Amino acid sequence: MLYNLLYPLSDDLTVLNLFRYLTFRTAGATLTALVVSFVFGPMFIRWLRSRQGAGQPIRLDGPESHLQTKQGTPTMGGFLILLAVLPGTIMWADLSNMYVWVIVLVTLGFGALGFVDDYRKVTRRHHRGVSARAKLLVQFAIGGLATWWIIAIAGQPLGTSLAVPFFKDFLVDLGWFFLPFGMLVMVGASNAVNLTDGLDGLAIVPIMIAAACLGLIAYLTGNAIFANYLQIHHVPGAGELVVFGGALVGASLGFLWFNAPPAMVFMGDTGSLSAGGALGAVSVITKHELVLFIIGGLFVLEAVSVIVQVTSFKLTGRRVFKMAPIHHHFEKLGWKEPTIVIRFWIIASILALIGLSTLKLR
Repeated sequence: MLYNLLYPLSDDLTVLNLFRYLTFRTAGATLTALVVSFVFGPMFIRWLRSRQGAGQPIRLDGPESHLQTKQGTPTMGGFLILLAVLPGTIMWADLSNMYVWVIVLVTLGFGALGFVDDYRKVTRRHHRGVSARAKLLVQFAIGGLATWWIIAIAGQPLGTSLAVPFFKDFLVDLGWFFLPFGMLVMVGASNAVNLTDGLDGLAIVPIMIAAACLGLIAYLTGNAIFANYLQIHHVPGAGELVVFGGALVGASLGFLWFNAPPAMVFMGDTGSLSAGGALGAVSVITKHELVLFIIGGLFVLEAVSVIVQVTSFKLTGRRVFKMAPIHHHFEKLGWKEPTIVIRFWIIASILALIGLSTLKLR
C-alpha cells in the first residue's frame, strides 16, 4: 500500500525512491509485524484468558506431564500472527502484484478454518474441533482456488510445470495435473506444521526459518539477473513475496516472545494451518515445491511419524513410536521439553541450509 501510494511521488521527493527497493520494504514489513506483535500481544493474551477460562483442552491420551504444565494456557494465539503478518504485508507490498493477493487468500482462508477449529475446541471443552473430513475439504478448496489462480498468473508452460532441484533448465510440465499437485503441497504443508505444533515454541521457529528461506528464494526467482546467474527458473513478479516472508518472520519472532517455554499462549490451528498453507503457496509460486520438502523437513518428519504410526497400528496392531507425532515419542523416552525443542530447532536450521544449497548445486 505504501509503495502504491508513495513511490509515484518519488519524482518530487527523492527519498521516496526507497520504496522501489524490495530489501527496504521487506525490512519495513518485518519491523511492522514485530512491533504489532509486541504491542498487541499482552492485551490479546489477557483477553484470551478472560474469554477461555480453562484454556486449551488438553488431550487425556497425551503425555501425562501436559496435564499439569499446560493446563489453563489459552489457545488461538495464531490470531496474533495473522494480526501482525497481514498488515505488515499489505502496508509494504506492491498491491498490484497478484501473487501477493494469492498469499493473502491462502493465509486468511486457512487461518479462518483454524479459528473455527480452535473455537469449537474451546467452547466444547474437547480436543476435537472441526471433523477431519470437513477440514480437508475446505483446505483442498482453498488450495485448489489458489493453485488455479497461480497458474492463471504465471501462464503456460511455467504455471503448470514442476522444477526439479539440482537440474538446471529442467521443467516437467504436469499440465492440469499440476492443479491437484499444488493443492496437495499447500494442504500437506498446512497439516504438517499443525502436527509439529505440540510443544512450547517447537513450531514457530521452524516456521520462521522456512519463511526466511522461501522469502530469499522468492527474491532470487523474481530477479531475472540472479535467477540467470543461479540457473533457476525466473518467475516474474515472485520477488514481491519476500515482503510477505519478512512479515511472517517478524510476526513469528514476536509470537515466540509469548510462546517460548513456558508458553503464555498456544498457537492453535489458527496459526499453524495458516502459516503452513502460506509456506506451501510460496513454494508453488516460486517453483520450489520439492525444495520445501527439504527446508521444511522437520514438518515432513513429524507428519511421516504420524502416518507410519497409524499405518503400522492398523496393519499389525503394533506402534512404531511410543507416541506420535515424534516429538511426543522423545517425551516418553524422558527427554525434557526444552531439550526436544532446541534440538528440533537445530535440525530445522540444518535442513534449511541444505535446502538453500540447492540454489547453487546445479
